[in-house]
Amino acid sequence: MLVKPENMRLWGLTGGIGAGKSEVARTWRALGIPVVDADQVSRDHMRPGGSAMTAVVAWFGPGILAADGSVDRSALAAIVFADPAKRQRLEALTHGEVLREVGYRLSVLAQAGCRVAVVEAALILEAGLLEGLDGLVAVIAPEGDRVRRVVARDGMDEPAVRARMAAQVTDDQRRAAATVVLDNDGSLDALRDKARTIAIDMVLERGP
Repeated sequence: MLVKPENMRLWGLTGGIGAGKSEVARTWRALGIPVVDADQVSRDHMRPGGSAMTAVVAWFGPGILAADGSVDRSALAAIVFADPAKRQRLEALTHGEVLREVGYRLSVLAQAGCRVAVVEAALILEAGLLEGLDGLVAVIAPEGDRVRRVVARDGMDEPAVRARMAAQVTDDQRRAAATVVLDNDGSLDALRDKARTIAIDMVLERGP
């Protein structure tokens, strides 16, 4: 469970792969809202010297390492998204470290006087982060749009993208858990406008 600092209002920001969550986070940061990216924290822990890397390599074997000694995230993804048990094992090896680091970063913000912050994570519901939040914004987008974005952005083929989507909770589950739903069904400018409105009306002022 994520431990929230006292006197801090903490929002979560989530969305499936390709939904537009990261663009919303960038928009909020531009408004001065602190956003702790749990997905980036996870990536940092998987780099050489990272706290989770040794355990992950020990479990999955040296075949997941790239030539430079870092974890080949594509190779690891191919393994875990093809086998739910292995994906669960990876999550068990990494989630605790990620939660501790996110909690530490929030405590630093709180000590600096920050009274509202956001945790950005694709797996907020899957990782059990919801309990520690005051509110949740879920970014939802049409499935076809999400697939096209990820294929263009990451160079993945469509079956690989759909495998990752299938490993995440559904948009119906996100809608049910969310305080606010942001439908990303238009242009990039429209998404940014919606993100700004939510930030002003919900995150910064009224609260959940």
